[in-house]
Amino acid sequence: MWDKVAERIEEFIRKKVDEAKANGVVVGVSGGVDSATVAFLSARALGKDRVLGVIMPEKGVTPEEDIEDAAEVCRILGIDHRVVFINEIVESFISKLGSDGKALANIKPRVRMTILYFFANKHNLLVAGTGNKSELRIGYFTKYGDGGVDFLPIGDLYKTEVWELAKYLGVPERIIKKKPSARLWKGQTDEDEIGLSYKRLDSILKSIESGVPVEKIPEVAGVTKEEVERVLKLIERSRHKREMPPIAPVRALIDS
Repeated sequence: MWDKVAERIEEFIRKKVDEAKANGVVVGVSGGVDSATVAFLSARALGKDRVLGVIMPEKGVTPEEDIEDAAEVCRILGIDHRVVFINEIVESFISKLGSDGKALANIKPRVRMTILYFFANKHNLLVAGTGNKSELRIGYFTKYGDGGVDFLPIGDLYKTEVWELAKYLGVPERIIKKKPSARLWKGQTDEDEIGLSYKRLDSILKSIESGVPVEKIPEVAGVTKEEVERVLKLIERSRHKREMPPIAPVRALIDS
């Protein structure tokens, strides 16, 4: 099955690049499984010479292991890559705006998005997003940050499915087994912030997608009622992240 999934995604990548008449793609390679999987798929789809990896660590927050793993992904694939530390850029925001926990944390992925688009514009590349379906459904991404991309190769795969595809592609096992983290601050992990494991989250999301009545999801998915309610709230609160900005409908008044 995973060979067919990989082929479908690779066809999708080639189609999007061809439609845009782009030279290739740029991928923000973090050392995590999502970005590694997208990098592997992109290199398979386009060839190593049409993929640029950009590693964007933050000193004091990004573990050395992540930087090494990100570089290893680029080395395995034979793709060109750049390393851009974001500290000075983030600190320039702090010096002008001050420091606020959540607002500051969200500046970091927006800085990384801007860096990726710098390279995309410079080399006529598309930004290949690394978000998965689990994160997209509950809004676990920064609007106009890591959500600011040209297309999403693994956006229809739940996190637990990304792990399986990564195994098929040959992503290093230590990356697959690494505890997921957006590295927004030191010691941060995705599952702690979300409030439940990806396995339990995906069970709930798959039940919702399959049309299981809400009251039956705890039994079907093997989770608690409170966990289901939490996920439903996350989906609703993040709806704006998955939609284009609403436009005030005044055209009829002007044209009448």
